[in-house]
Amino acid sequence: MRNTMVLGLLVTGAVAAVGLTSACSDDTGSNGDGGSTATTTTDTATGGSDACANDSPIGIANCIESERYVADLTLIAQPRPPGSSHWQTVQDLCADRFTSLGFAVERHQYATGINVIGVKAGQTARQVLITAHYDSTDDTCPGADDNATGVSAVLESARVLADASFEHTLVFACWDEEEAGLIGSNAYAARSASQSEDIAIVFNYEMIGYYDDTPNTQEVPPGFNLVFPEQIAELEAREFRADFIAIVADDLALGPATALEQYADAYDLINAKLVVTGDQKTSPAFADLRRSDHASFWDRNYPAMMITDTANFRYAPYHCYEGVDEVANLNHDFSTKVMRATVAAAVDSASLLP
Repeated sequence: MRNTMVLGLLVTGAVAAVGLTSACSDDTGSNGDGGSTATTTTDTATGGSDACANDSPIGIANCIESERYVADLTLIAQPRPPGSSHWQTVQDLCADRFTSLGFAVERHQYATGINVIGVKAGQTARQVLITAHYDSTDDTCPGADDNATGVSAVLESARVLADASFEHTLVFACWDEEEAGLIGSNAYAARSASQSEDIAIVFNYEMIGYYDDTPNTQEVPPGFNLVFPEQIAELEAREFRADFIAIVADDLALGPATALEQYADAYDLINAKLVVTGDQKTSPAFADLRRSDHASFWDRNYPAMMITDTANFRYAPYHCYEGVDEVANLNHDFSTKVMRATVAAAVDSASLLP
């Protein structure tokens, strides 16, 4: 997730919806002293039946395997600034994995970098995108949460979606140069707009690994309480715990965002849905809601959402500012629930065929 100099949201416009919701309980644990517990459990979130099957959104989502995700995460979580050797390794990993899954693969080369695109053709050209950026900030920070979690989630999502059939086309993307200003996704979104491509929704994974259910571990941007007083009251009632996933969507993405919210509830994943409308999504005043690659699609009026643990608003090692952004900090049960809820929502958007 790229940094921003604009931290406040002191604006006069209204936001359509922010909800902080959960099912009856959440069993993702912390270590009790302010840090998260890394774990590879795969069966804590099942949304009812834990059966893996290709016949329903929940069935496909239940095919997500935490161990596979963690293996990719561990491999990816090394410094990988653009042009570095590990940047090339991760780029090749995305391309090779998409190829092995039978997708049409493109290394989308633009002026300064390379995106990796995998396409699973559907019956229509209408597209559902599942994306994350693969670059890191510099040659010293492993970038485990930012954004090795997102890339690993794209790869595992691609695996479980590869064998099902869909009405619409699935597009998986590993974006380059997000940290430099969303450059890779901006190049792709500009090309899509110039070719009048039909994009139904973009699900963008952006830091999905950090969780802490200790009180007073979640911060909010300055001024947030002035814009969203009711929602801050809900967070206050939960003692400002960093135990939820944020779903940041524009109003065009309201349907898929609501589906993701509902599947999150099914997996006992506490979630906060934030939907912005009209000019708000392109306004500098909302910079904290534009801090990843979904914003490149917002700028072209494509429906898109960011799925995030809120980055520096709960995670001190963000960009390795206070500590090292490493795998040991992360909670894999939490990430698994996020992936499962997202995959189920993506299946709905792509229209599963019998």
